[in-house]
Amino acid sequence: MPLAIKTDAVLAPERDYLEFLAQGRFMIQRSRSSGRHVFYPRIAEPQTGASDLEWVPACGLGTVYAITVMRQRDPADNYNVALIDLDEGVRMMSRVEGMAAESVRIGLRVKARIAQVSDQPLVLFDPLNDDAVDTAPHAGT
Repeated sequence: MPLAIKTDAVLAPERDYLEFLAQGRFMIQRSRSSGRHVFYPRIAEPQTGASDLEWVPACGLGTVYAITVMRQRDPADNYNVALIDLDEGVRMMSRVEGMAAESVRIGLRVKARIAQVSDQPLVLFDPLNDDAVDTAPHAGT
């Protein structure tokens, strides 16, 4: 059986998402018919197969669903990989900054921001509450 080759139509949603990020806009898709949000960008809603997806601004708020700390050798700082449940009802993988990687906990409320990492725009998250901020050094600072 031949391998499926990604067509331009399949790649278009990811390309659009990255273009929005490059413009400083955090956008996600929503189905016009069901009203459900979709993430990661795709050409059809997973539950219904509806292809009536439109781009809408994400509110940028979420909650840490799961967290893993990636421990580094000195002098590199540890970092985390987090699953974030956006308030729109979708989950995305990212990382939480603005506090020590070991301090990030499940249930922490976070706010999205777009950052340039290795010349590529990415959605990262910072703690929403002020008491979560610490003075630990962070990569790139």
